[in-house]
Amino acid sequence: MIEAVIWDFGGVLTTSPFEAFARFEAERGLPADIIRRTNAANHLENAWARFERAEVDIEAFDELFAVESRELGAEVRGKEVLPLLSGDLRPEMVEALKRVKARFKTGCITNNLPANAIGSHSGRSLYVAEVMVLFDHVIESAKIGLRKPDPRIYRLMTETLQVDPGKCVYLDDLGVNLKPAREMGMATIKVLNAAQAIAELEAATGLALR
Repeated sequence: MIEAVIWDFGGVLTTSPFEAFARFEAERGLPADIIRRTNAANHLENAWARFERAEVDIEAFDELFAVESRELGAEVRGKEVLPLLSGDLRPEMVEALKRVKARFKTGCITNNLPANAIGSHSGRSLYVAEVMVLFDHVIESAKIGLRKPDPRIYRLMTETLQVDPGKCVYLDDLGVNLKPAREMGMATIKVLNAAQAIAELEAATGLALR
């Protein structure tokens, strides 16, 4: 019996930044997937991980990311990557979240960046805030100094929601972040697109979400 549904934010409730990464690389004549490969290399302690835990400031991140990408074949400045992160909300996923909230506890675990890292997007901040109020609890990596896939961040969520992991569904677009949740006993959904994710969530919860 499901008691809670826990969501990632970027790439789940919003479109994936990977599309923006690919466009940027093509426009600049960079090797395909250089940004994703830089993010994936030494993924627990690289520039991205340290920035999402708020261990380094934006200037240090900019330089560290440049060094790491250069080692993989082409320099990309960290500051150039940040504007690519803002995906668009997926309205059908927001509707599914609203329907889930009417029946179950809801949580959001997001690996995010320190406040104002991407600059001021007041309109975006407003609509993101409207989605964030739909969660009973939100955990942001940059605020607590922990990030997925550290198992402690998932435990913190289940303890705060007061639910057994075995009675939770967790959605994320990255397999590496689903693994710890699955090992704790959660049902997991890898989000490839909205239609697929909603269909799997309907099967897991027994709710009509469209």
